[in-house]
Amino acid sequence: MSDAPLQALLDAAKRLHGRGLLAAGDGNLSVRLDDGRIAMTPRGVPKAQVRAEDLACLSLDGTVLSGNPSSERAMHLAVYRAVPEAKAVVHAHPPTAIAWTLARPELLELPSDSLPEVILAAGRIPVVPMAIPGTEAMGAALLPFLPAHRLMILARHGGLAWGESMQEAAGGLERLEQVAEILWKAETLGGAKPLPEADLAELRALRTKLGPRIL
Repeated sequence: MSDAPLQALLDAAKRLHGRGLLAAGDGNLSVRLDDGRIAMTPRGVPKAQVRAEDLACLSLDGTVLSGNPSSERAMHLAVYRAVPEAKAVVHAHPPTAIAWTLARPELLELPSDSLPEVILAAGRIPVVPMAIPGTEAMGAALLPFLPAHRLMILARHGGLAWGESMQEAAGGLERLEQVAEILWKAETLGGAKPLPEADLAELRALRTKLGPRIL
């Protein structure tokens, strides 16, 4: 397996663990290699401790070629199958983002129309309906949101981002938790007030010009 994408995966795992977005053996990261195989973090190993030799390898049809891949590989494979340009997928457990779905189960997306930065950096951030973690249903639940959305909240479960690089995908999870925390703090201060419609329209038009990547 090529060293560069694997090192990017290991670096991202340590970074997300250090930011409190991954605890113990939670979460999983993967990259699509040049030959089409998928390298993925192993089941049950704390992400700060994963080594290159621990990584599992799968084919796109889900056949395990080596190692012991995450039990949540169905999510990753669903993205790679549906989105040819996806090169990396990250699933983490950002605490504040998850808390929004626990307290506000009616939400269809994170209420980010008060934050110019999130509109420009990610567009809308939808909430994917709950499915049992580790099942094929979790992968199927993502399909209505692909490829339009690269950053999503998984209801009562975590966050998921895909990108054309590991830097994009991991950065998406960092962005998600930062936005969720800002909005939570705004709620405690009386509630976030949305931007005027004219400003929202201008920001969304600019987002379209910037392209689909998570910034």
